[in-house]
Amino acid sequence: MLERDKQDRKEERERVLAERIKPLQLAGLSLEELQTFCKELHQKIDAVDEERYDFAAKVSKNDTEMQDLSQKIFELKGKMKRPNLKRVRVSADAMLGALLGAKVKESVDFKANLKTVKKEEEKKEEVTDWRKNVDAMSGMEGRKKLFNAGQ
Repeated sequence: MLERDKQDRKEERERVLAERIKPLQLAGLSLEELQTFCKELHQKIDAVDEERYDFAAKVSKNDTEMQDLSQKIFELKGKMKRPNLKRVRVSADAMLGALLGAKVKESVDFKANLKTVKKEEEKKEEVTDWRKNVDAMSGMEGRKKLFNAGQ
């Protein structure tokens, strides 16, 4: 069947070419007539090449558009979605066992290796009676004490 199809296509092609292409009658033409005939053929060949190039450009453009659209369809179908994960309760020991393998068999105290931070207590100024302070700072002696304390 394949050979018969190939033969049928070949015969169809030859028939179509015989209808479209007329046999050349070059006998009896002068040199100038042959040159004009060649120029006409050359112009026809150029026109056909331009059409072929245009069709090839359109086909390649359509192919890229089809590929882009098929990629968008593939993405819209959701084939790339991640599956929903199930919640699993695992203890810290089981998690370490899964990560490190059979190396760790004892439970690990995570708080043992943490640094301890000691908070420093802020120095609080003693609250004294303001009346005693006013008497001590009164006059020139008090201002001299403030001057000396600022330095």
